[in-house]
Amino acid sequence: MRKGDWVAGLSLSALILPEAIAYAGIAGVAAQHAIYAAVIGCVAYSLVGRSRFAIVTPTSSSAAILAATLAAVPGAGDDKTVLMSLVVALVSLIFLSASLLRLGNLAVFVSRPVLRGFAFGLAITIILKQVPELVGYPIAAPGVPRLVTGIVHALPRWHVPSVIIGLLALGALMVFRRFPALPGSLLVLAIGIATSWALNLPGRGVAVVGVIDFVPRWPQIELARWSQIREVFPYTLPLALILFAESWGTIRSLSLRHGETVSPNREVGAIGVANLISAVVQGMPVGAGFSAGQASEAAGAESRATAAIAAAALAFLVFFFASEIAFLPKPVLAAVVIAALSHAVDPSALIHLWRLKRDLIIALAAAVGVIFLGVIDGVVLAIVISMAALLQRLAYPHVAQLGRLRGSHDFVDIARHPDAAAVEGIGIWRPSQQLFFANADPVFAAIKKNIEKDSSVRAVVISLEESIDLDSTALESLLEFDGAISGRGMKVQYARVHDRVRDLFMSTGSDLQERCSFSVDDAVSAVV
Repeated sequence: MRKGDWVAGLSLSALILPEAIAYAGIAGVAAQHAIYAAVIGCVAYSLVGRSRFAIVTPTSSSAAILAATLAAVPGAGDDKTVLMSLVVALVSLIFLSASLLRLGNLAVFVSRPVLRGFAFGLAITIILKQVPELVGYPIAAPGVPRLVTGIVHALPRWHVPSVIIGLLALGALMVFRRFPALPGSLLVLAIGIATSWALNLPGRGVAVVGVIDFVPRWPQIELARWSQIREVFPYTLPLALILFAESWGTIRSLSLRHGETVSPNREVGAIGVANLISAVVQGMPVGAGFSAGQASEAAGAESRATAAIAAAALAFLVFFFASEIAFLPKPVLAAVVIAALSHAVDPSALIHLWRLKRDLIIALAAAVGVIFLGVIDGVVLAIVISMAALLQRLAYPHVAQLGRLRGSHDFVDIARHPDAAAVEGIGIWRPSQQLFFANADPVFAAIKKNIEKDSSVRAVVISLEESIDLDSTALESLLEFDGAISGRGMKVQYARVHDRVRDLFMSTGSDLQERCSFSVDDAVSAVV
């Protein structure tokens, strides 16, 4: 284990502890269930996963869905831990099945701008949800807009001692960032506990964590009734989806940033294993949380040993210092989470897309969607917009007219290369996208329109270099175009035709395959 892993692991334990306590409160279960899950999740992922930054622990969004699940199931009030274990076990089966069926590869349909917008929006969401703890005034508001409104309206009722403690802790965390060799989060927690005990902060109205029961109790899955399983199962699908969205979004964005290679199927399987073991020890559902992942990166994690060290440190703290942790002020916990995410709200990634004039709308849709609609609906919205943009580009491709570069055998887009000239009497066109059922008719219609405009054209060359294959609709459109142009007495030649398309041409029983050339220059020579 490297020195960087030790420092990062100790620092992360001080972040995981407040997050676990906060997320257990959201779910309406005892804090120890989140701590069990955090310890198990970190250890399991460090053994099976591949990202050195991923920290697999309970997350805020999954905690919210778990709370809704437990509230919706009749009779859940008496046996929450049994139902929670059942939910987590079902989630693990979904992940493990997806990994075995290699469905993790579907993650490639989530584009990088979506991931960047997701990360930006989620960071803002989590930070805002910590503000009520920081100011010492609970605000029960569904959704970020109402939460912000509630925070502003509650300004006269903010608890001043809590605000002072929280801001001092936040300032101290920022100072400790200048000394990366020190576990700043852990030191701030220790100072917060000492201050709380010395100044009797609970007596001054500052909320503290309270006693944490860290005695393992094994689940009794057999107590779950089939009626409860039927009630619970519909909630496991959105829970699995949100854990996947958060986990893969975090893992992939961090791996892209540092050049790591990760397999979605392997990562899905690792999350599944972590949830399976968490279910066994009565833990909450776990995933690669964004705030912990960002904190791991910021702390300088060098290998997956960081997660294992964080788990060991967390277990040590809770087991040996439970009575001291009871004095930990909740505003300090909120400050630790906010500090961990402060650098994640850097808009540089969005500014980069704006400068490129590419995909900024998609990234903003992901960010705004997560903030205003929640994680699941926000990501779904961004993916839908991303797919719509892809289909729009494919359905309306640019058709380039090609000309020969002066003194060469190369053919390029005349509109972009002034030194390229059209070949007299020959119209040469190249669709800029793969031809398929949605764009084939418009493409060939545009080419026919160009041919009709130029009365000097006596032969046509179509470059199919962008189409590695054709579906039946695209093939029929091409045959109709070929028949229409050939019927006018013009020669038609196809250039840069891929082998699969040649095989398709041969199966039509026409002479298309005989009118294929490997280069545009050869096609031009064939129709001269």
